[in-house]
Amino acid sequence: MQYKALGRTGWNVSSISFGAWAIGGTWGDVDDTESMGALHAALDAGVNFFDTADVYGDGRSERLIARLRKERSEPFYVATKAGRRLNPHVAEGYNRSNLRAFVERSLSNLNVEALDLLQLHCPPTPVYYMPEVFGVLDELQTEGKLRHYGVSVEKVEEALKAIEFPGVQSVQIIYNILRQRPADLLFQETQRKGVGILARLPLSSGLLSGKMTAQTSFAADDHRLFNRNGEAFDKGETFSGLDYAKGLEAVEALRAVVPDGLSMAQFALRWITMHPGVTCAIPGGKRAAQVADNVSAADLPALTDAQMAAVQTVYEQYAKPWVHHNW
Repeated sequence: MQYKALGRTGWNVSSISFGAWAIGGTWGDVDDTESMGALHAALDAGVNFFDTADVYGDGRSERLIARLRKERSEPFYVATKAGRRLNPHVAEGYNRSNLRAFVERSLSNLNVEALDLLQLHCPPTPVYYMPEVFGVLDELQTEGKLRHYGVSVEKVEEALKAIEFPGVQSVQIIYNILRQRPADLLFQETQRKGVGILARLPLSSGLLSGKMTAQTSFAADDHRLFNRNGEAFDKGETFSGLDYAKGLEAVEALRAVVPDGLSMAQFALRWITMHPGVTCAIPGGKRAAQVADNVSAADLPALTDAQMAAVQTVYEQYAKPWVHHNW
């Protein structure tokens, strides 16, 4: 495992970490025993950073991570998120009262006295123009309720605005072979300001596992079925915002680039970690075998210039015209 500094926190976190959305819900059936196996497998492989949110399974994901802390002695960091419990999810809801309530709930779910890293959970764009929101986070940090804070964003523009606030230590953003815009400007700015980058949905909702086909079926409670056009939340969260059929075309083109002996998922994760501006990728995993496959990407040799160029060609032909300027 490789480790990189996360912002100005003083932490060194695993370059392949663990995204806990899938073990919470909206990814089809989830079994807690299998989920705990996946979490233990991540620790066994050197993962020391876990990303979750209070809405993943209505706290289920946070509680599983709390259980992991009880069952293991190794130290690790946990990032959670707040804001998406709001209904309606509007900027005005990001106020002192609600944020404090969300934090207290996550403290209870995670069974800790202070949150390691709290992230605003893809709030509406106007929130990034409300200094008072970040003032509340400063207050919570001063009070010892959280050690650090950051943001999870949908759009590059939101991230660029967020890092104007000096307390922001990290930006979580979708970055993968099919969503490359963050590398245009954002990573340069976060490196300049000492802000960490958490690359979420690194496998594009599983597309970049290379295992899906036109015949693949998804459960009724799987966002890959019910959110393809943004029916429940931002369309960009599902298959990187690409039409599913177009995404499958991109994957087929990518197969020729993946060298023998590597899974497509390993290749896609190693591609992400090639960028010096990325702190870590946070793939999900419901089962231990998935986690082991993903995490092994951290120790793969660097991709060649020819491989990187081939990926760029795939992106420009099959994804860029449909996603690049939307997020």
